[in-house]
Amino acid sequence: MTDYPTSIGTATATTITVLGQNLAEDLMGQISFGELAFWLAALRRPTAGELRLFESVLVALADHGFTPSVIAARLTLTGAPESVQGALAAGLLGGGSRYLGVTEDCGRFLAAALAGHDGSLPDTDAGWDEMAAAAIRAQRAAGRLVPGLGHPVHKDGDPRTPVIFRIAAESGVAGPHLQLFAAVGRVHPAIIGRRLPLNGAGVCGAALADLGFPPDLLRGFALLARTAGLLGHLAEEIRNPAGQGIYREVDEAVRYVPPEP
Repeated sequence: MTDYPTSIGTATATTITVLGQNLAEDLMGQISFGELAFWLAALRRPTAGELRLFESVLVALADHGFTPSVIAARLTLTGAPESVQGALAAGLLGGGSRYLGVTEDCGRFLAAALAGHDGSLPDTDAGWDEMAAAAIRAQRAAGRLVPGLGHPVHKDGDPRTPVIFRIAAESGVAGPHLQLFAAVGRVHPAIIGRRLPLNGAGVCGAALADLGFPPDLLRGFALLARTAGLLGHLAEEIRNPAGQGIYREVDEAVRYVPPEP
């Protein structure tokens, strides 16, 4: 018989066990959802400082207004009002290189830059700036954008970014990924010829990486956070529908152009 081991959870007729704890007696009413999410992914309980930063990241990524993923979710609910799960899925499927995926991309970029230094990390801002400059130049030489730089709305500074830096410092959990990301903010104008803001998705990726999560998981946390925002939009869509109006406006603005012969 095939064996499928798991350390996450199991159930019997009378009990539910999650992470080795009795769900009803040890977890419900005892820990927050954020703590459980961290524990499930890391297989360890976060410290108080780690939990504060982690939950701040989830809040930072929960919503950003009528983004494409929100519009997709609302329009899906318009077409299939019986399918909240389909609408949520439609919104989450748009988490890619421009929206939400930046969290993973930035964490991966920073982790790769740090990995090239064999554990010997700078102890001065000048050293971090040198490392950041080398990483930016390598990224641009490969024809890739530097993840975490720029924002379509917050062109003069993303309000979430300094808060994540501050909370990480106050909580004693700021690490090398955040230090390197801060250095990217300092040195990039001299390399790319203009100043761009360090965006919230990028700083959240740096923070999650400092919490010990591997790059492959980082987009999952962005999607976990955005699920709450999408659910809020869908609840609003049920109360005060916008999807039909969005569809009608687009339909009226479409100009058909016959294909060339």
